[in-house]
Amino acid sequence: MKSFELNHTCPLCKTKADYFCSFGKKRRDYFKCKHCDAVFLHPNNYIDYNQEKERYETHNNDVTDKRYQNFVRPITEAVKQTFPLTANGLDYGCGTGPVASFVLESKGFKKITLYDPFFQPSEEHLTQRYDFIICCEVIEHFFSPKEEFLRLRNLLKPNGKLFCKTSILKTDCHETYFQDWWYKNDPTHVFFYTSKTLEYIRVQFGFKTLSIETDLITFSLI
Repeated sequence: MKSFELNHTCPLCKTKADYFCSFGKKRRDYFKCKHCDAVFLHPNNYIDYNQEKERYETHNNDVTDKRYQNFVRPITEAVKQTFPLTANGLDYGCGTGPVASFVLESKGFKKITLYDPFFQPSEEHLTQRYDFIICCEVIEHFFSPKEEFLRLRNLLKPNGKLFCKTSILKTDCHETYFQDWWYKNDPTHVFFYTSKTLEYIRVQFGFKTLSIETDLITFSLI
């Protein structure tokens, strides 16, 4: 950072968040929001577009890899248990290997649409509405979570569900806990959620229910 800041506007709730901590040789500065309880990286510390894309391209996302399929199983099982095979879904931020979509299609779902700003940048896919949306290891990459969740909410049909998978911070985490938390070390991870943050999103964007499990977060409009 060019100059030290004691606070910075939270990209989710737009209130002033306090400086939280810094770490790393290049000094990555984090802020913590008292209003929505999120922790986020200062925008000056974001890597650029090309670096971000290169990082994603290093991921070994082989859709036929059973370990990778098991990783996304909480989402694919939730979709299978909730929706008929005729339901249409959106894999938002699908990356280079859309394994969740691959698994669902192998189970009989034929209406899975892919979108990714780097690898599947089809804006026309964001002009229709879906029964369900998948965000698997995606929401921690949101530079503008307010705008992203508003978009996701508006892409859902009236009875739709948004299935997310990310690592969640414990509520009211302290600096030492955060500095030891491995999940923040990925340079493309910029925004982090607690259960309070997720509840804020539920209320703010008009979801009826929120379910938080170990490996699955579900926002529902019913």
